Parts: sequence; structure tokens; C-alpha cells
Amino acid sequence: MSYDATLAALRNALDDLQHKRITTTQFCQAWRAQPDLLAALPTRYGQVMEDLLGRLEAGSLFTEESCSFSQEDLQANLSVWLDKAAQTLAVQQ
Repeated sequence: MSYDATLAALRNALDDLQHKRITTTQFCQAWRAQPDLLAALPTRYGQVMEDLLGRLEAGSLFTEESCSFSQEDLQANLSVWLDKAAQTLAVQQ
């Protein structure tokens, strides 16, 4: 099964978040609404994704960048997560 469309939708959501077209809550909901994708990936992907989303949500509560929860860094890490997920899925096919 190809997950290209799902990965593209997650990339679009990340781009929308970075350009403030959606809220952090909307972004996290979109990412968490992908059980088929997570089921196709090793368990650690779900754990890492949830950790990043949790920190993104916690960091969004602050009006300024926090050393612990840099929104920019977390978004960059989510982009890396997408790249690695795509590579893993390609190897599995």
C-alpha cells in the first residue's frame, strides 16, 4: 500500500503550520488522525511523533520561544520524521 498521499498531506499540514494557516491544535489533530500510516511503521515512529507533537503543543502555550520547546526546531524535527518515515515505507514495499 502506498502512503504517498498521506505523507504529502502531513507535509502540507506542516507547511500550513509554519505559515500560520492552521493552529497547533489543528496540526496535531491532522497528524494524529493517521492510524493506518502509524500501523505501517515501526512502533518507535509513533512514540517519536507523539513526543514531538506533545512538545509542540506545550511550547505553543508560551508567547516567546522557549529553550526547551523551540517551535522552529520541533517543526524541523517533524520534517525529518516525515523523511525517515518515507524512507522506511519505501524499503518495506
